[in-house]
Amino acid sequence: MKIVCDGIKYYKVILRLGKIRRIKDNILKYIRRNIMEKNKLERNHFVLKSIGPRPTFQQDMTEEERNIMKQHIVYWTDKADKGIAIVFGPVFDPKGGYGLAIVEVANEEQVHSLIADDPAIKSGLLKTEFYPMRAVLPKQ
Repeated sequence: MKIVCDGIKYYKVILRLGKIRRIKDNILKYIRRNIMEKNKLERNHFVLKSIGPRPTFQQDMTEEERNIMKQHIVYWTDKADKGIAIVFGPVFDPKGGYGLAIVEVANEEQVHSLIADDPAIKSGLLKTEFYPMRAVLPKQ
């Protein structure tokens, strides 16, 4: 396409802009394909199961246990706000309740740190086990 204005031909400029756009598009494709996909692969998911000191713990915790559990909730709410904990909360199993969390971290060492820093673990109130998980998340 030729555009003529005041006797100056701008078609070369348009051709150059077209090349620049193609280069930009190729760079964006590369970023999407290589960098973003790599980041997706580096995300690891784990399921955490926290078990209380007795099967009836959720119904009959003492005042001291309740205070520790409040700290536990604040701790995990912070992790959820930071995008580390995808979901967490109590499971009301009739055979004995427990806590469940799904976390997204770079590696297993981070899971160990998350568990070790939990106030309910530090106090000895809860025991937590974890397992790797292949999570399927909704597209964002």
